[in-house]
Amino acid sequence: MNFEGLDPGLAEYAPAMHSALDPVLDAHLNPSLLQNVELDPEGVALEALPVQESVHIMEGVYSELHSVVAEVGVPVSVSHFDLHEEMLWVGSHGGHATSFFGPALERYSSFQVNGSDDIRQIQSLENGILFLTKNNLKYMARGGLIIFDYLLDENEDMHSLLLTDSSTLLIGGLQNHILEIDLNTVQETQKYAVETPGVTIMRQTNRFFFCGHTSGKVSLRDLRTFKVEHEFDAFSGSLSDFDVHGNLLAACGFSSRLTGLACDRFLKVYDLRMMRAITPLQVHVDPAFLRFIPTYTSRLAIISQSGQCQFCEPTGLANPADIFHVNPVGPLLMTFDVSASKQALAFGDSEGCVHLWTDSPEPSFNPYSRETEFALPCLVDSLPPLDWSQDLLPLSLIPVPLTTDTLLSDWPAANSAPAPRRAPPVDAEILRTMKKVGFIGYAPNPRTKLRNQIPYRLKESDSEFDSFSQVTESPVGREEEPHLHMVSKKYRKVTIKYSKLGLEDFDFKHYNKTLFAGLEPHIPNAYCNCMIQVLYFLEPVRCLIQNHLCQKEFCLACELGFLFHMLDLSRGDPCQGSNFLRAFRTIPEASALGLILADSDEASGKGNLARLIQRWNRFILTQLHQDMQELEVPQAYRGAGGSFCSSGDSVIGQLFSCEMENCSLCRCGSETVRASSTLLFTLSYPDGSNSDKTGKNYDFAQVLKRSICLDQNTQAWCDNCEKYQPTIQTRNIRHLPDILVINCEVNSSKEADFWRMQAEVAFKMAVKKHGGEISKNKEFALADWKELGSPEGVLVCPSIEELKNVWLPFSIRMKMTKNKGLDVCNWTDGDEMQWGPARAEEEHGVYVYDLMATVVHILDSRTGGSLVAHIKVGETYHQRKEGVTHQQWYLFNDFLIEPIDKHEAVQFDMNWKVPAILYYVKRNLNSRYNLNIKNPIEASVLLAEASLARKQRKTHTTFIPLMLNEMPQIGDLVGLDAEFVTLNEEEAELRSDGTKSTIKPSQMSVARITCVRGQGPNEGIPFIDDYISTQEQVVDYLTQYSGIKPGDLDAKISSKHLTTLKSTYLKLRFLIDIGVKFVGHGLQKDFRVINLMVPKDQVLDTVYLFHMPRKRMISLRFLAWYFLDLKIQGETHDSIEDARTALQLYRKYLELSKNGTEPESFHKVLKGLYEKGRKMDWKVPEPEGQTSPKNAAVFSSVLAL
Repeated sequence: MNFEGLDPGLAEYAPAMHSALDPVLDAHLNPSLLQNVELDPEGVALEALPVQESVHIMEGVYSELHSVVAEVGVPVSVSHFDLHEEMLWVGSHGGHATSFFGPALERYSSFQVNGSDDIRQIQSLENGILFLTKNNLKYMARGGLIIFDYLLDENEDMHSLLLTDSSTLLIGGLQNHILEIDLNTVQETQKYAVETPGVTIMRQTNRFFFCGHTSGKVSLRDLRTFKVEHEFDAFSGSLSDFDVHGNLLAACGFSSRLTGLACDRFLKVYDLRMMRAITPLQVHVDPAFLRFIPTYTSRLAIISQSGQCQFCEPTGLANPADIFHVNPVGPLLMTFDVSASKQALAFGDSEGCVHLWTDSPEPSFNPYSRETEFALPCLVDSLPPLDWSQDLLPLSLIPVPLTTDTLLSDWPAANSAPAPRRAPPVDAEILRTMKKVGFIGYAPNPRTKLRNQIPYRLKESDSEFDSFSQVTESPVGREEEPHLHMVSKKYRKVTIKYSKLGLEDFDFKHYNKTLFAGLEPHIPNAYCNCMIQVLYFLEPVRCLIQNHLCQKEFCLACELGFLFHMLDLSRGDPCQGSNFLRAFRTIPEASALGLILADSDEASGKGNLARLIQRWNRFILTQLHQDMQELEVPQAYRGAGGSFCSSGDSVIGQLFSCEMENCSLCRCGSETVRASSTLLFTLSYPDGSNSDKTGKNYDFAQVLKRSICLDQNTQAWCDNCEKYQPTIQTRNIRHLPDILVINCEVNSSKEADFWRMQAEVAFKMAVKKHGGEISKNKEFALADWKELGSPEGVLVCPSIEELKNVWLPFSIRMKMTKNKGLDVCNWTDGDEMQWGPARAEEEHGVYVYDLMATVVHILDSRTGGSLVAHIKVGETYHQRKEGVTHQQWYLFNDFLIEPIDKHEAVQFDMNWKVPAILYYVKRNLNSRYNLNIKNPIEASVLLAEASLARKQRKTHTTFIPLMLNEMPQIGDLVGLDAEFVTLNEEEAELRSDGTKSTIKPSQMSVARITCVRGQGPNEGIPFIDDYISTQEQVVDYLTQYSGIKPGDLDAKISSKHLTTLKSTYLKLRFLIDIGVKFVGHGLQKDFRVINLMVPKDQVLDTVYLFHMPRKRMISLRFLAWYFLDLKIQGETHDSIEDARTALQLYRKYLELSKNGTEPESFHKVLKGLYEKGRKMDWKVPEPEGQTSPKNAAVFSSVLAL
């Protein structure tokens, strides 16, 4: 309802307003209905309220049945009859909600919804109630528990909501847009612009959305696109209320007068069939509310604010005899609602009273209401006594009181340790008599134990199990994960749950609410996803890699650049590195280093992921360095080690390379000096014998310096002695890298104990620094820690949780000395205040490195664990994605991305979180490099190229390459279709109920890509028809659906135009970058398998153009038969035929919808399409004569060209 035309005196509800009331509150108000509601002491006393006699209800005539006080003195703002239960909901101007059960209006629940704003609208759902306030949408259970609380922008002023279906909600208000909210994900899915702001009332029929505006207009909008179809200018002042029934729309409101707004006694009535107004209906009351009450006629109920109610027909004359009075307690009626059964009317007034009018003595609010659940009475006094001698008696029968005090069982963490119950061993008799069939064993039951019961022996458990790490014999014991209580949920391994639709209905936004892109984990060897993210968020590496392009078929730098481009385009949707990992699998050195895992090893976690990712880190840096060097001078691969002869001209070498002098001194006095470079360093830890027991403190900077300037004794060849001799090898640094990469090498319990020990020592030192002492076995109480950080203390210290398990510094300072030495120390913000900014000291060989990323191994003994990364995302990335400039640490766990506190990036609980790789970056690194990205893909990729197939002839050519005068422009149409083959079959399991659950989807590879011209004289003629050569094993060619036959992808015997995937990928990337629009059928899957990210405005998918909401998708074959009278895909699929057919269907769509200007007429066409499809069971009638699935005319035209 619009409140602009109400009495302005209602703007403030002063206490004096209640004292002016007459002592007799109302003739029909029964004091027993107040139900323990306390009245204002200055207001009316309960003794002053007379008791009303029973009211006689005449059948068919509305009269008052009950009155009740919701909240004394606070005006009722909204009332709503529950659509599922026999309840009436009332909301007040004070933000309080109250519900009443049944026609007797027994108080059911009462709770506060908002502390300051009034409740604007109420909507009942199956599981709860929606409450709308000014800028808040709250979903609460009928008992008052909050299900969700959705905060809108504080500048919003919402007035109305509309439930379009069971999970979609529209919210409108005084702003110029309407929000669409998904109730399942509690997220905003659409924002529809409104030409006329101020939507205060919304209704819906099976044809339109109706929006009532404060300006007095009513707009009719399309159900699918929300575009305005028609508009009624009802009142010159403002709209008060309107309702729709059948083909009639009735509205009441205010007209503009010289003195302001005046209530108009003419109701505007509109015929929705002819979209015009009919004769206005004059009434005898000042209409503020109206509702259709269609019982035996379509009569209207018109209500005034003073309490007068009149019934009349919308197309007849109003009769003064049909007026009755509600007699509100307050001066004005504030709200009105009609039950779903039309048997009850509810009125709320300005003094907090609710009046129920019915047309029968025992009305029902709904035709079919479910049973209401009431609170159970207290059963404490009637509990039976418990026999403590019974071992099997469940202790849950004893009610536990609710208390805020600490329970006896709530032991401090220092005095308790988790001790999971271990499963007992299998009976020896069962093992002796067991017979194995495959991997399943069968044995008779020896009947030595009770059925389904296992004795819980605490004392015997220690003797039965001498080692915590041993594998239990019971299958139940193997499934238990006692360690997961330590691991935070966001660090656990994430998996994709597949449905019939594949990934289409998987909610990735639940795991990633940022605009950065995650990476999907189901691809083989996707364990390196976290390292790909680390390289991407290094701005110089990202720009350098995207500027790289070479002719090598399997170039990791090129594929990584393509993947980085997808991560740039994504707006929170996950990407997959399938093409990059495909190229990775083809490199022999990767296989030789053991970096390529078999599917079985990856699934079972046999490989040590920490060692694996550190080897992968060394390999990728060396490989990228080599790929970048080969642009200048091709060189042989120098090995997968981190050390190589020269960094050359590679920018990767400039970023990561550290130049060193290796000096070998033989005991004969001969000294050999050799220059070398390395791309990363490996931490070398002190001997454990000195640090295990004493707890000696080592700074991370000390260990790092020891690892960089490594001194060691080893056997080496001496040219002077001409034999292997013990030598002393030392390493000196000549030039420091811009990016310092460190492999932690925590591969055994010895290194893990060292990290744990140093973290404990650092924790104690931090506590002492802040003015406190901490003993070895004492936990700090919260009150003690607060005293340490109080203003009266020495310093304001961080929380105790931020100091635990921290040894790694956020910054380190490195200085080159004159005698080729190196000084390394930890660097803090306080040091910067003391020594000055790091930029000024770089001239003297002093550099400050900031921690940018940490890659950690999450331990999981059952699956082998997982790898995650903490990455400090810089300002440039936030500027591109979110339009803000700030830095933030994020957790990257495949497709799960979550912002974290910076201390979490350096906290390593060695029980489950083990560091693997560290990346330190020179401060102000971005200013040293050119960060401009120039697209290296040129138009020449579309010109004619030679085929890889040896037997291909010109007579077999199925396409004509583009000429120079045919180069596509922005907005040009290109028909596209792709065919695929299967590399790995789908892995699925059958559940006990017979349904299939997909564990791992089939791995597809693109086999053929076709692009046809979408305009010009050669429209429909292909300019790309590439068969993609593959070196991987093809499990299924899917010939029936793809048209690909064995041998078509083999360069030795194929007669097709065979190319590499990279060559065709570059063609499609050029078309995307130039801005063409792709037309096809089911392009989403095609682009996903090709591994392309295409902006949504460049995709015209006929599967969605010819689709109605919540209906099935229609095949291209059926659409071509229905709209084009074509019978395609007879024997097999052909991508040329499919791409051309999709283009023709798009032209047909533009013709039927008049270029999208007549959606209503096109909606009728779609309804006819679905009706025809249901009749024919979506099958195309078979042709009388068997013809080729290919269009012979097309190939003749190709040959003619």
